[in-house]
Amino acid sequence: MKKLLSAVALLLSLSLFLGSCGDSAADAPTASGSEAQAATIDDLQIRDSETIYKDDDEDSVVTMYLTVSQGNAAENTNHTWQDVNDHSVYYYEEQGLERYAVEGILQVGDENGPIQGMFGYGEFAPNCTVTIRGKTSTRSPQKSYRIEINKNEGYWREQRVINLNKHVYDSVRFRNKLSYDLLKTIPGAFSCRTQFVHLYVKDLTEGNTAAAFQDYGLYTQVEQINKAYLRNHGLDENGQLYKATMFEFMRYEDAIKLSSDPSYDLTAFEQILEVKGNDDHTKLINMLDDLNNYAIPIETTFEKYFDEENYFTWLAFQILTGNIDTINQNFFLYSFQNGQKFYFISWDNDGAWSYEEDILYRGRPSGYYYMQGVSNYWGSILHQRVLKSDTYRQMLDDKINELRASITAQRVAGMVETYSAIVIPYLTSLPDSMYATRSMAEVEQILPAISREMDHRYEAYQTSLQSPMPFYLGEPEPADGGLSFGWDSSYDFDGEKITYKFELARDYLFQDTVSVQDGLVIPQAFTEELPEGEYFYRVTATNESGYTQTAMEAYDALDETRHYGVVNFYVQADGSILWDV
Repeated sequence: MKKLLSAVALLLSLSLFLGSCGDSAADAPTASGSEAQAATIDDLQIRDSETIYKDDDEDSVVTMYLTVSQGNAAENTNHTWQDVNDHSVYYYEEQGLERYAVEGILQVGDENGPIQGMFGYGEFAPNCTVTIRGKTSTRSPQKSYRIEINKNEGYWREQRVINLNKHVYDSVRFRNKLSYDLLKTIPGAFSCRTQFVHLYVKDLTEGNTAAAFQDYGLYTQVEQINKAYLRNHGLDENGQLYKATMFEFMRYEDAIKLSSDPSYDLTAFEQILEVKGNDDHTKLINMLDDLNNYAIPIETTFEKYFDEENYFTWLAFQILTGNIDTINQNFFLYSFQNGQKFYFISWDNDGAWSYEEDILYRGRPSGYYYMQGVSNYWGSILHQRVLKSDTYRQMLDDKINELRASITAQRVAGMVETYSAIVIPYLTSLPDSMYATRSMAEVEQILPAISREMDHRYEAYQTSLQSPMPFYLGEPEPADGGLSFGWDSSYDFDGEKITYKFELARDYLFQDTVSVQDGLVIPQAFTEELPEGEYFYRVTATNESGYTQTAMEAYDALDETRHYGVVNFYVQADGSILWDV
């Protein structure tokens, strides 16, 4: 309601302003009828709701009690709690099954038990269903859970879907919360409500009526981005809402189609974008058509379909916090039903804030090479076209400096101190201590480093602006009794000349080299015909200032090390090429 009133006030102000302008003798003739341009939703400054966060208590822990039991086959809840926890999401994908679920009674209270007046108090019949949530994290013994409150059973903090995240790969287990708590204070950003939760579970699925509540340790609840989220944040719940799965803003003609198209396949569509709202995909398709039409200036497309403040705020925040896994996933796109513009909403930030930890324990920052600064986003059509504009790069730079002035190291250090006081007692006791990824000595070394994250990422951002942009390597092809290697041209923001170094070897460490060609000015190399076997090749781009860049591919060796900018291929006995990207 507050946002609606703000919008109405803006329209009234605009009307009064235009009316007062008519008193001037120098005014141009006033347009009338169909010639008049009425204000639209896209003309408004859309912001996240401020009041939705007013009751947040960042240093509190909510205690939840979950009693699970078997339900029925029709609702896929006829499983044991062990069944639910035994399998990763990959098992379900391989078997073509829905994730196993159980019925549950969710109750909220304190360490002494459920409390009268709080959600679920006095319940004896199931009021929710429970499944595991996440993807790679589902391989861990400690699972995250999705608790969906049944219809007509009420809401917990205006939410029916409660995500409890264990953040098993986050050594300090609060990086996601840190990002969301910062985002809710940044104009132009959309955040999510979060809450530390201490979970207890009583398992009745095996028929043991005397079972007691078991301590499941600390979780972070994160608000689900769905129609309820839109409603609670002052947005249009009838609008379009998509969750990026593998989305690089290409056209995807074979999958991204109107839902009315006879060949529409929702499964294929959701391999790219999950549909979480209105399924009228008209404006999405129009946006992708325009964005992938290079005859249309990016300024025209960007102004029509994206909000400047929201876009540059989102991108600047991801760059400065090192949340690199946001090229084609871990974000939502939202649009008002009667608007044209799309807004970015952050999702899954637990990979951020880890620069110095990665240096200490992996020898390099996460991603490394091209996955730093703006070059990390070069594989996305939208980001690449935007970043090629001098004007838009300046807007990004302005937003980055604005965020650096607001999110200071001192501010982050204070939040880290608050969160660590909550988290450490859980990390040093069962069950969480059993599965901690770092020792407490290591955690104590990591904690003060988090506040320095943005300084490191800003330096990497500056370097990325001076460097050539990454590119893709092409498949080798037979040519004139030998092999031809080609790759995409690199790009330099300052228009500097770029040369390439091509290397071909029999090993991924490039110790057993077959060919090295340096100083190439055309993205192409030739070699003689190669004997049967496995080969590796890489290309390094260097600009006139001496900055270098790799290709966007990577080779994962059997020892689980990742080698960036490297691809492998096989020469078959008949001379044909087997490309292994």
